Amino acid sequence: MINARGKTLGRVSSEIAVLLQGKHKPTYVPYLNSGDFVIVTNAEKVRVTGDKLQQKIYYRYSGYHGGLKEHTLARVLETDSTRAIKHAVKGMLPKSRLGRKMFSRLKVYAGETHPHEAQVEGGRRAERARAAAEALAETEVAVEEETQAEVAVAEPEAKPKPRRRRPKTAADDAETQAQPEAKAVVQEETQDEAAVAEADSHTVQSAPAAKRPRAQTNKGTGTTLETTKPRSRASSSSKADADDEAAPETSDEDQEA
Repeated sequence: MINARGKTLGRVSSEIAVLLQGKHKPTYVPYLNSGDFVIVTNAEKVRVTGDKLQQKIYYRYSGYHGGLKEHTLARVLETDSTRAIKHAVKGMLPKSRLGRKMFSRLKVYAGETHPHEAQVEGGRRAERARAAAEALAETEVAVEEETQAEVAVAEPEAKPKPRRRRPKTAADDAETQAQPEAKAVVQEETQDEAAVAEADSHTVQSAPAAKRPRAQTNKGTGTTLETTKPRSRASSSSKADADDEAAPETSDEDQEA
């Protein structure tokens, strides 16, 4: 609800347009009608600056030749005091169906009285309830902070207790002395296993792998022939020596006969 008494025409009109569009709300979007209903009273008491009462002219055209009519602001306020505010607000709203729907929420009255007292009172009650809820929430927060401060002062922060160590015994001393000997034994066993593994690897590397003779294919018959390994020169010479030893020795008489 806005009282236009003594307010400038342009200023009050821009304020009304903001409320109708809902731009004062954090949920404002330009494609939804999220504004409020606005009730304006004392529209006849609105004021203007300078000589606008005589210089500002409102035009109305009927569509026929010679149908253009002109009226000054002073005459408009005399005949229909609500027209000036409605005309100014309508020019500040979107020129669409959404703008026309927003404009339908504007209620302008020339005097103090209006038939929307119940809605205004309901809005006032809701505003008072909202303010009381906010005040109660602030009070609860303040009381909780004070309670926490009092508890912190009454109960100082507890320090952690020092850790007590168990006294050493003879068993602990014996265990401490036996640890280096056990480590030495484990290290010797590891070295022996590494040496055995290294010797095995050398043995496997020194043994050459036997090569398998390559198979040859007979082009005429298509059969596969297995090639034999050629004899070495040393083996052939040794076989010849063996044959010579095995042959019987002939005497000179046999030769003469």
